[in-house]
Amino acid sequence: METFDLIVIGSGPAGEKGAAQAAYFGKRVALIERRAELGGAGVNTGTVPSKTLRESALYFSGLRQRGLYGIDYSLREGLSVQDFMHHKDAVVSAERQKIAANLAAHKIELVAGRAALEDPHTLTVRCEQGAPRSLRGEVILIATGSTPHRPAEIPFDDRSIFDSDSILTMGRIPKSMVVVGGGVIGCEYASIFTAMGVAVTLVDGRDRLLPFLDAEIAERLRAHLSSLGLTILFQERPKNTTHGAGRVRMTLSSGKVVEAETALFAAGRRGALDGLDLEKAGLEINPRGNIDVNDKYQTRVPHIYAAGDVIGFPALASTSMEQGRVAMCHAFGFPYKQRLASQLPMGIYTIPEISAVGESEDSCKEKKIPYEAGRAKYANNARGQIAGDTAGLLKLVFRPDNRQLLGVHIIGESATELIHLGMSALESGGTIDAFIDLVFNFPTLSEMYKYAAYDGLGNLAGHKLREG
Repeated sequence: METFDLIVIGSGPAGEKGAAQAAYFGKRVALIERRAELGGAGVNTGTVPSKTLRESALYFSGLRQRGLYGIDYSLREGLSVQDFMHHKDAVVSAERQKIAANLAAHKIELVAGRAALEDPHTLTVRCEQGAPRSLRGEVILIATGSTPHRPAEIPFDDRSIFDSDSILTMGRIPKSMVVVGGGVIGCEYASIFTAMGVAVTLVDGRDRLLPFLDAEIAERLRAHLSSLGLTILFQERPKNTTHGAGRVRMTLSSGKVVEAETALFAAGRRGALDGLDLEKAGLEINPRGNIDVNDKYQTRVPHIYAAGDVIGFPALASTSMEQGRVAMCHAFGFPYKQRLASQLPMGIYTIPEISAVGESEDSCKEKKIPYEAGRAKYANNARGQIAGDTAGLLKLVFRPDNRQLLGVHIIGESATELIHLGMSALESGGTIDAFIDLVFNFPTLSEMYKYAAYDGLGNLAGHKLREG
């Protein structure tokens, strides 16, 4: 039996970074991956592919150029799936190579095959060729990621009815599509295909998109997507779904019938734990389909850790990486990375993109936190005008008594980049005065922080202050 200081199951963001953290400080590490490709969902089916497809959609549709100098781009005739997927394939390949190089640089032993626990310290790895291998780990990190939830009543065939993983294997760009689920994944793909000129209908059982977002930001997203041509049906659920003759027919809970060439079900994900035999190590799957952990990412068996999508919310590549690092620093007593930052940004790559960190108006009301807000519109910003984004908004939420920043919410071009300035101020307990005091490059989108702060001061005083 081969013995390691650490055995990691899964090569996604949590697994790769956790393995590298331990190996960097001299631990003997084995990483088990059952798929032919490294990187997990983050690189192969989720984060990287969908965000790259978003850029391809913006490029081929000319959406960013519309309205600039009267230019009206139209989608290139005869665009194929290969054209659309080309950049995605190139980026994914580069990311896989980068992960392989990182594992090799840290002398991490890569073990190909399916892992199953035999006891709290021992795993059996079965591969397509060769005999099974038995590995013993003093510490084990489960980072197997997640898989799409596929309701039994939906006739998935991955040709006309897809989940959020299999949509990347579509053989052609359809003329029409139904997207079920108004969460992050559903909204991202709905906006991508709408930008590509596909007639998309989004079906969601709730009464608004992305209810965890600030309501004003969520409404701006709805309005913008509707202006692009997206049809949104709220408080509806699929009751019966059939397909045939190149059409998907969906009867909704209200009795309304929707037909399209394709359907995408983006109705949640669950931990990828099948075949791992958790019970042999004294572990179990919780009712949400994930593994329970404490604040150091330990399971109920102290030397077995879990991180990333497999533990559930927030299930972001950014947080998964940090969870893997924190877990391994705790496991081996490294005097680094003892916790995640208190402020975790959220990036949503819809069109337009959204990013948020900290408290929203809604959460302040719910928690009875006194607050005020200040706003700056992209339309009033020179760089916003140059970029052609006149619908964006940057919003600051702050305490009225001492002007301490509570939250930042952005919708528009480069939102996921802009958020970090606000996040730094939040992490340090700063006030909106800091944005007024700073000198920003001109013209930049970052300058909106200053004018959102001025707007907040005006609202606080009961009148609008003059900008300038």
